[in-house]
Amino acid sequence: MTKRRKPWVTLQYDEQYVPENYTEGGSDTGAKFERYTVTNPDMQYMFESTRELGASATIRWLNEHEDEFAPTTYLVNTDDGNALDIIRPKKPQLIVNELPLNRIRHLNTFLNKSSEALVQGGFLWCHSRTSGIKRAIILRKHPGFSGKVMYAFHYLWHRMCAKLRATRWFYMWVTKGKNRTYSRVEVLGRLCRAGFEIVDERFHGGEFFVLGRKIKDPIWDDDPTCGALVKLRRVGYHGDMIGVYKFRTMYSYSEYLQPYMLEHEGLQDGGKFAHDYRVNLWGRLLRRSWMDEFPMLINVLKGQMKLVGVRPLSRHYFSLYTPQMQELHTSVKPGLVPPFYYEKVTPVSLEDVQESEKRYIEAYHTRPFATDWRYFWGSVGNILFKHKRSH
Repeated sequence: MTKRRKPWVTLQYDEQYVPENYTEGGSDTGAKFERYTVTNPDMQYMFESTRELGASATIRWLNEHEDEFAPTTYLVNTDDGNALDIIRPKKPQLIVNELPLNRIRHLNTFLNKSSEALVQGGFLWCHSRTSGIKRAIILRKHPGFSGKVMYAFHYLWHRMCAKLRATRWFYMWVTKGKNRTYSRVEVLGRLCRAGFEIVDERFHGGEFFVLGRKIKDPIWDDDPTCGALVKLRRVGYHGDMIGVYKFRTMYSYSEYLQPYMLEHEGLQDGGKFAHDYRVNLWGRLLRRSWMDEFPMLINVLKGQMKLVGVRPLSRHYFSLYTPQMQELHTSVKPGLVPPFYYEKVTPVSLEDVQESEKRYIEAYHTRPFATDWRYFWGSVGNILFKHKRSH
């Protein structure tokens, strides 16, 4: 499993079919090794030596140079996360995962166990073939209509059947979880969930390479969902956590990327993330038609939300508010239609969003029904005639 002494096996990656300079939205503005101060000499040596190599050549280089690494650096080649418990007492500072993440059945277990094995500040290097790369390869290898048909079947099998609760068991039974397809967003989100901050991400030679640094303990007790209907943990009335229902508009595990998005993309008008590449194609269509918001009527019927009110926020986004606004925000129930749509001038910064919510909350505490009535019809007018939308 670690420091293996067996002949290197050639991996077939179809690198010749990957478009030159392939990249995906957000990757170029994401974390880069050059911007971090990395003092681990093995990590520096490995990164500088392999940064221009494809996946096959990188794995070959690792096996040819493994004797040069320190005893606290471990090369692993396993799909069993529990096997990492063996190296945990040795306090590794760097784990290099040679096996593509696509071939690991219980990926969350593997990433969490890697995090637990590493010392605080230790590094995990891994790689994966993203769904975007697979699509590019299929369409380039099979141009024309046949390629589109092949990709449609690939998407149906590896993306839909692999994630829907009703079909996932059958997919895992057939494939044994050995050739799964993850988006770039999902790979990054799973790493963040496991307690890593992203130090470097880049595409090269038909593969997506990621370097993470352990900054906190992994999350074990949540229940990430991959289906069309999601239940998101949000801060509700009096600060209680509620499950907000929505149709999925983002790639799986997007919720764990909020700090990363804030650091590298910032906020746009209305207080949402700029260039939010976590939103998928179906999500953009749903958001334009407002259909993604419909399931929140369940929360309204359950008494957790009302038609008009402040947005139900994630823990991370809520933490960005001032203490005074946090207290004010939780003094009312969150709503389906936020104050943003009522404003004549669109809030631009986070401070603007807080001021917008403050005006609504203070008015609501004075005249609850009249305020909601005014904000509701004012928002409807702005949506219909001024084309305000949730981006």
